[in-house]
Amino acid sequence: MDHPTALNPRDYAVFSDEKMGKVTLFRSDHLLVGLNCFEPGQGHALHAHADMDKVYQVVEGTGLFLLEGEETTLDAGMVLVAPAGVPHGIRNTSDSRLIVMTVLAPGPTPKR
Repeated sequence: MDHPTALNPRDYAVFSDEKMGKVTLFRSDHLLVGLNCFEPGQGHALHAHADMDKVYQVVEGTGLFLLEGEETTLDAGMVLVAPAGVPHGIRNTSDSRLIVMTVLAPGPTPKR
């Protein structure tokens, strides 16, 4: 993808019956912007990033977000921040698809 380019995240969403779909929209040493795409019933297990803050923004659908032992339902347009080291996860408890844009800073080191 060329930058700067305006985009609609929905156009890049990828879904799988087996597991959450993941797409990277932009990556640099400072930032990673991606999509997590969930079919009904799918989730992303509770996890934490020791040295990265993470921002979730719901693009489409409704999901149950887990953060610091609390569950919060977020709808399209809503944002949630998971600071570094704080356990977080997502479950799509709705009957519709869920698309979530994720922003991680600093960006993760590429796997070799």
